[in-house]
Amino acid sequence: MLTIILKPGREKSLLRRHPWIFSTAIDRIEGKPEEKNKPGATAIVQSASGQFLARAAHSPKSHIRARVWSFDQNEPVDHAMIKRRIRKALAWRQASVRDTDAIRLIFGEADGFPGLVVDWYAGVKGWLVCQFQSAGVEAWKVPIVQALIAETGCQNVYERSDASVREREGMPLVTGVLAGEEPGDETPVTENGVRYAVDIRRGHKTGFYVDQRDNRRLVMEHAKDRDVLNCFCYTGGFSLAALKGGARSVVSIDSSGEALAVGRRNMELNGFDPDRAEWWDADVFKTLRALREQGRSFDLIVLDPPKFASSPEHVERAARAYKDINLLGLQLLRDNGLLFTYSCSGAISADLFQKIVAGAASDARVDARILRRLSAGADHPMTANFPEGEYLKGLILHKPA
Repeated sequence: MLTIILKPGREKSLLRRHPWIFSTAIDRIEGKPEEKNKPGATAIVQSASGQFLARAAHSPKSHIRARVWSFDQNEPVDHAMIKRRIRKALAWRQASVRDTDAIRLIFGEADGFPGLVVDWYAGVKGWLVCQFQSAGVEAWKVPIVQALIAETGCQNVYERSDASVREREGMPLVTGVLAGEEPGDETPVTENGVRYAVDIRRGHKTGFYVDQRDNRRLVMEHAKDRDVLNCFCYTGGFSLAALKGGARSVVSIDSSGEALAVGRRNMELNGFDPDRAEWWDADVFKTLRALREQGRSFDLIVLDPPKFASSPEHVERAARAYKDINLLGLQLLRDNGLLFTYSCSGAISADLFQKIVAGAASDARVDARILRRLSAGADHPMTANFPEGEYLKGLILHKPA
């Protein structure tokens, strides 16, 4: 087995139970040459003085050189550990998630599987959709899939390991069937009484944004008799929630015609009145400026843009984009209206996001009140010592009369 020895003083983050070891923290790696070059090989991590710190998965091509499996010296990395952790993750979802058959079953480091995402759609007759994003979970792919099937009873497993993060691990992008049958063009799921058609093979991420479930419910609860604007709507998650909640009208904007077509299909699945909804294939920034010039306004606006900052060096540019979009949103919001605004950029902290939105409110000359801070649902737990896991953050703002 490999042994990773850290430089003096670089053990502090691991003692605080942060699960990543960067290449710059490593003094040397001891072990057989073939093990050193093997992606995902299990390694013992030690301080410069020889103190045991963790068992981790070694990734020889990544800047994150190792990801922690366990801080417990007595816990081996084996099949039993995998089954135990999947069983624990499943029990938590069964206890904490309601009114849906679309859940995040495994959320990476928070569930003890660094770099693994598993979404479960449509119950035991549906699909488990996996993203193996690190060398460690890639090395244990077969036992993980076997344990997922055994613990959930779901026989269909599909891989969507097509995120660019795999390339940083030195792994190719991969999609395809891992077990059972291939999903069709539409996998029907239900969330908070709303039906959605999920395209597992071609949709964003694993096909659906399960992380916004609780926030879609909030929009549903506040939408009655309001004119709603949903920006970056994708397949209309927030739009359908607003229609379910009794919105007077909903305008949905996205630059993907294919996503909008699915949104219209979702509206049909639910039997909503098509006269209450408009679907615009357009650039959101340009469209919001045009709406401002036209004097349009709305009672409830959702801003859920794609990731503007994929790494720390993009933060400044992303901050400008977030400020611009929130300025436009506040200018289009009616008095006593609500703005639901989000960032899914992990490099943008919750504190920074709030400061950006506050700057937009100041420029818009709006004394906006923060009614609530938002995050992903209970099936996206965070560990206290891994702030990187908090990628989704949001705010509900009220614009006083």
